[in-house]
Amino acid sequence: MYVVDTGFCKLKVYNPRIGMDALQITPISQANGNQRSGRAGRTGPGVAYRLYTEEAYRNEMFFNTIPEIQRTNLASVVLQLKSLGVKNLLQFDFMDPPPQENILNSMYQLWVLGAFDNTGELTPAGSKMNEFPLDPSLAKMLITAEEQGCTAEVLTIVSMLSVPSVFYRPKERMEESDAAREKFFVPESDHLTLLHVYTQWKSNHYRDDWCTRHFIHAKAMRKAREVRSQLMDIMKTIKMPYVSCGTDWDVVRKCICSAYFHQAARLKGIGEYINCRSGMKCHLHPTSALFGAGFTPDYVVYHELILTSKEYMQCVTAVDPFWLAELGPMFFSIRDRDKNYGHKEKRLANIATESKLNMEMEMKLAREKEQEEESRIAQARLNTTRAARIATPGLRDIRTPRRRGFGL
Repeated sequence: MYVVDTGFCKLKVYNPRIGMDALQITPISQANGNQRSGRAGRTGPGVAYRLYTEEAYRNEMFFNTIPEIQRTNLASVVLQLKSLGVKNLLQFDFMDPPPQENILNSMYQLWVLGAFDNTGELTPAGSKMNEFPLDPSLAKMLITAEEQGCTAEVLTIVSMLSVPSVFYRPKERMEESDAAREKFFVPESDHLTLLHVYTQWKSNHYRDDWCTRHFIHAKAMRKAREVRSQLMDIMKTIKMPYVSCGTDWDVVRKCICSAYFHQAARLKGIGEYINCRSGMKCHLHPTSALFGAGFTPDYVVYHELILTSKEYMQCVTAVDPFWLAELGPMFFSIRDRDKNYGHKEKRLANIATESKLNMEMEMKLAREKEQEEESRIAQARLNTTRAARIATPGLRDIRTPRRRGFGL
């Protein structure tokens, strides 16, 4: 057995400033090197060829790989800690403390989704989101689906997003697999494309041979079905209704927008978008249903942003810009100088102003409450000290005895 160890690996690293995962080529750790060389002599004699010097191994490599908690999105972790009653997350005693910027970014994301109120406390919606073992954005999508009356469709989409890509593309049959995939495309949305795939699989009695014929991973589909049944059990536990919207898929797109309005992008060029918040360039992936569809929507939301050869948006859905202003008033509003400034636009602008005023008032009340609590605690301590002194009259003499007979 021969092992060639290049001394490098690809690590998934999350950038909290732009909310993007990047696959970075980084040097391995000493533990990685030992594990790789261990593969050479596990079942028989072997040699591991290391393409780096012993000096580099001893002096330049970390002892262990950087823990995942320090290079990933912490939104789920922060939500769980808050639900357990942890007040100050920045002072929580982690075994491997993540960067504070990651924690603050996750708290901000949860506030945007409505899981935290303006004072950083857990809201009823946040408590409900914590019931689901999902990313907070996906949990938010399910909660909004309850209000819009389309939980059946959104449950399927969430389940399909919880497993790896269901499509596969063998090198020797690429054109054939692309043609099979295009049959499922819904031009407005990759999320609806996943829903369409699951619906067709269900109508074909969940058969594996149907998956093979259409270049779909049967194992991934079975896993999505399993996830869906588990989520449905949780919905029954918390008494969330299971209802379908039929063929009104605009309602489903609005639910998707409610979960990902903070990851919105607007059209800049042919197939090129810029993020509405950060202004960073992002592109439609060639495998997307919107790529080369003949028309390009002005505004889209995406599931995640991944850096490979370019900044690619994965799982994209076209949205109405008015939905962005309605669901994300902290980021988007209607311009006053637009000519057609009707009743709907005025209402959306008023919502944004009201939410800002409410935030300022809540912060003021929270500060006043905190000051009252601090003064109450200080007063209680003072009363305790006074009571102790009354109970032990000689306490002062014991603590600070007077000096006698040593005057200089």
